[in-house]
Amino acid sequence: MTITESGSVQASAEPLLTARRVRKRFGKIDVLKGITLSVAKGEVMCLLGPSGSGKSTFLRCINHLESVDGGRITFDGELIGYTQRKGALHEMTPREVARQRRGIGMVFQRFNLFPHLTALENVTAAPIGIRKIPKTKAIAEARELLDQVGLADFSHAHPAQLSGGQQQRVAIARALAMEPKLMLFDEPTSALDPELVGDVLDVMQKLAKSGMTMVVVTHEIGFARGVADSIVFMDEGVVVESGPPSEILRSPRHQRTKAFLDSVM
Repeated sequence: MTITESGSVQASAEPLLTARRVRKRFGKIDVLKGITLSVAKGEVMCLLGPSGSGKSTFLRCINHLESVDGGRITFDGELIGYTQRKGALHEMTPREVARQRRGIGMVFQRFNLFPHLTALENVTAAPIGIRKIPKTKAIAEARELLDQVGLADFSHAHPAQLSGGQQQRVAIARALAMEPKLMLFDEPTSALDPELVGDVLDVMQKLAKSGMTMVVVTHEIGFARGVADSIVFMDEGVVVESGPPSEILRSPRHQRTKAFLDSVM
């Protein structure tokens, strides 16, 4: 995946990701209460909402880091995490789930880099180990990705030698190294000092302009306003409302959405 400076690519009408009545429970707590939405190819969707509204849990369900208790998620025409036989859903094996995840990159709140590996080694680990591409090719691709996220001069640095913002940009490069069709971002700037947020958001903005399909959990309203094609506001495990940024951020229909935006804008 090449991050370019070109203008935003229009999202296709064809859904790449579809969720239908997705439910998730932890103990006696219903965290997701029937989430239904779809994301078109090339679309950037931002999920907004208060802490505990189910945004991060839903993101983890998309690539089956969390199993669902009801409903279904389809990615690129394939049911995620399950196969259907004789009208019943059967959970896939870990190997089958890992195969599906190759098309989905995820960037977490915490960077989750391998501390004993350099930035370059963090980016090449999965392409060599999972994509089985030659080491020389993996290194060349990794160097290009690190250059694109502004870290060409830090390829041999270990995570402990990098700032939080730099580590997060390495994490983005690492996810892109698997050539995903969809990128998930789970509040990628929430663990960063304020002065480091801009560099990460700049990389994400370039990635969005390149046409990558993205689902972003964020509290960065300015980013959502400038980059998102659609915004989904969640609260207490349900979708309260959704629509284009101009509609949701300027004229929300629901009082709960308005109260949330008033508190963060």
